[in-house]
Amino acid sequence: MSTIDHKATAAAILPLVGGAANVTSVAHCMTRLRLGLRDRSLVRDEELTALPAVMGVVDDDTYQIVLGPGTVARVTPEFEALIAEAPVTAEALADRGAAIRAERKSRNATPFKLFLRKIANIFVPLIPALIGCGIIAGLNGLLINLGWLPSVTPALAAMASGFMALIAVFVGYNTAKEFGGTPILGGAVAAIIVFPGVANIEAFGQKLSPGQGGVLGALAAAILAVYVEKWCRRVVPASLDVLVTPTLTVLVSGLVTIFGLMFVAGEISTAIGDFANWLLASGGAGAGFVLGGLFLPLVMLGLHQALIPIHATLIEQQGFTVLLPILAMAGAGQVGAAVAVYARLPHNTSIRNTIKSALPAGVLGVGEPLIYGVSLPLGRPFITACVGGAFGGGFVGLFNMLGDKVGSTAIGPSGWALFPLVDGNKGLGETIAIYAGGLLAGYAVGFLATYWFGFTQQMLTDLNTAPAEDAPDAKQREFSPAGV
Repeated sequence: MSTIDHKATAAAILPLVGGAANVTSVAHCMTRLRLGLRDRSLVRDEELTALPAVMGVVDDDTYQIVLGPGTVARVTPEFEALIAEAPVTAEALADRGAAIRAERKSRNATPFKLFLRKIANIFVPLIPALIGCGIIAGLNGLLINLGWLPSVTPALAAMASGFMALIAVFVGYNTAKEFGGTPILGGAVAAIIVFPGVANIEAFGQKLSPGQGGVLGALAAAILAVYVEKWCRRVVPASLDVLVTPTLTVLVSGLVTIFGLMFVAGEISTAIGDFANWLLASGGAGAGFVLGGLFLPLVMLGLHQALIPIHATLIEQQGFTVLLPILAMAGAGQVGAAVAVYARLPHNTSIRNTIKSALPAGVLGVGEPLIYGVSLPLGRPFITACVGGAFGGGFVGLFNMLGDKVGSTAIGPSGWALFPLVDGNKGLGETIAIYAGGLLAGYAVGFLATYWFGFTQQMLTDLNTAPAEDAPDAKQREFSPAGV
């Protein structure tokens, strides 16, 4: 069979399987063209089997068209080429983003990343309280600076600080729950860390301080408690379990916590704070550039979860985390990149509509719709978005080096949603201005980098077309599938 025949066969098959819009994946084995389909009901089986080159069809996990050895290897690339020629739409990009997300999820199933996911599951439930208390703390600071409502500010201070004073207990509770122990026992062991009476205890030649070790100490203490509890469940007779297991769990884990973990975790916590301050004080713009530029790839790899305990430790120590405003610049680069995609594809109304609907969320710091719906499936705009984030991070990092610390009193929000949580070592107005300047830098560089370097000429040719439903020959044109 000649090349033209192979192309004709592919062209005959495509409309009979529902068109390019209905195809989500293309592969072949020795004899079969294997297609992933969105809607199986669109396939016209009888007409397919009537084609001269088709020997039969098999409906399995994928829809399989039997073409025979040799023929299938030649028809498949022609089939893929026909699909690639169809205009790219928001639906296609969304499918491609979903495929990337699913692939990333499967790759993240390593022991280390599963451990990080457990760590994230411990701290994520605490974020609403961190946000609420952080905003109250910011409001209280503003009232104190203005000299307003002096009778109210002590109450606001209590509301803002109460949760942080006991955060170790909540971390211990969630840790035991996540690692398969009894949550209340994890909380009980972690509560030792914040108990004022530990000030009367000496370990490693020095008096302990209430709260020493913080969330890291609570995390370690609760994990230890889980293992002690599980050991007790195995060896303690069932008749004594209700008395012996909780007693030994709290006793053994508590002693190790007081005479070991509190001191070690305290040293680690101090080292984390000192390193973060040193990094931005000495590295400045360079450190901010690297952190802001690498955050989106870290999210893709699932490694950003390792930063959650670090943020919590910095908030507990200093009242705010200096890392989050820099990392938030990745979202600014993403917004700038999305606006550039919108400007560069004036004829692709489908993608532009997706951007218009996702952009407000992106501005408020919710970047997933833009990442998985636009930039990541397109490829190059994801890279240029990282460049925008790098420049935004460099801007904030530069001011940190100059002595103007910009931090966040809570974990979670970014973009404009972070403004109520911004705090620092200088005036509130100055701190907000620096953060806003970083966002503007991220927007601008993300836009310019994407506008000039985010597309090849071939990409513009393929993408800058109206979707099939807007074209006069709509019946002959189909959507591009995901991942092809």
